[in-house]
Amino acid sequence: MPSYRILITTGDIDGIGFEVTAKALAHLGPQKNISYFVYYNSQKSLGLESFLNRKFHSVVCSSLDEAIDFDLWNRKQKRVQKPLVLIDSKKRPALWVEEAARACLLGHADAMVTAPLSKPEIRRAGLKDLGHTDILKRICKTKTAFMGFFGPEFNVILATGHVPTAQAERSLLKSSLLKKALQVAKVSRNSLAPKDRKKPVGVLGLNPHAGDAGLIGKFDQAKLSRLIKGRKEFVGPLVPDSAFQKKDWSKYSFYLAMYHDQGLIPFKMIHGHDVGTHVTLGLPIVRTSVDHGTAKDIFGKNKANPGSMIDAIRWALRLSN
Repeated sequence: MPSYRILITTGDIDGIGFEVTAKALAHLGPQKNISYFVYYNSQKSLGLESFLNRKFHSVVCSSLDEAIDFDLWNRKQKRVQKPLVLIDSKKRPALWVEEAARACLLGHADAMVTAPLSKPEIRRAGLKDLGHTDILKRICKTKTAFMGFFGPEFNVILATGHVPTAQAERSLLKSSLLKKALQVAKVSRNSLAPKDRKKPVGVLGLNPHAGDAGLIGKFDQAKLSRLIKGRKEFVGPLVPDSAFQKKDWSKYSFYLAMYHDQGLIPFKMIHGHDVGTHVTLGLPIVRTSVDHGTAKDIFGKNKANPGSMIDAIRWALRLSN
């Protein structure tokens, strides 16, 4: 069987990232030929290592290099049973993400899973990026990457990410972004279960009523319709305010939303924080994430739900495979 290394960054040290990670791994337990490496800060761990030690033998390292050296030694010697490596790093959490991405890019790890990371924390690390996606695009030297959200009810891909709504149409037309989003949505169907792979992508219109035959903006008729016309892998443009009816969820492999809130409001309304995985599509590496924020208001209260992190780790393993 192939062996996999999964790197997990736990985000803001005063958020729920380490809590949901510890609970998720305790739920999943050790798996044959899978090595988990978890970035965290021991001074803010609040004793949550106890969750991990229910199922794993935790080994603490101070760096990723040390963690990989231990993993290589242990795979050869088989001295530590059910190991899990904690990387007690004093670097800023945003720099964990950089390091993990580089390790995946160089082939030292097979996938990375990220817990919530706030934008102020990214700035405190001295980075100018607006979020995980921008960090990953910079490290992987790619101009386009798309936010995908996988859930048990339906899946969503965002054609544009963290851009002001006033700039959404301009962004879609810039550098053939819309064409790339359609291609990524088409290719990403291969990551789904066999029964869903042949379903078309439901493409949402940008404007109310999908432009209403050009009466409410020209984009949907002049640009979007022309790109998908005659292509069986796409259906649309769909009227955004009625596309997410329950009876329609099973029709599509993905919904392709034109902007952030158009796709994420319905996804999060239906899936909440219990389930759902964020996957960055269009990168040369595998990156999955929870679909919720740092929830600093419940930090240290042992109230965080690990459901989304469980899904994110499962998807990382599935996509690595």
